[in-house]
Amino acid sequence: MGLEELEQQDYFSIGDVKRITGVPEYSVRYWEAEFGLIKPIRLESGHRRYTKQDVYTILKIKDLIYKHKLTLEGAKKQLSKHAVWTTDAEKKPVVDVKLLTEIKETLSEILKEC
Repeated sequence: MGLEELEQQDYFSIGDVKRITGVPEYSVRYWEAEFGLIKPIRLESGHRRYTKQDVYTILKIKDLIYKHKLTLEGAKKQLSKHAVWTTDAEKKPVVDVKLLTEIKETLSEILKEC
């Protein structure tokens, strides 16, 4: 599975997320709890289904931690600068276009290196 498939699918299993992002499943689950920005849909079976926004958020967290060498707290602060809050009761963050553009550029760089 590659980045092309990221654009073709709407939902991804944790295994798909691992292949797309290169982030181990346990880290994805940890970041889910730690950051509160990744909100997968839970199936009746208990399995997680991640949205494109979730995958992009995971890629951004990965970039901040591994490329920019930020701590988890530093990554949280950086992400909070880019989050736009909706008005619903859950206060779900919505990633802005600037952040998605940065992620796209980072992914393009990664593909060129491969």
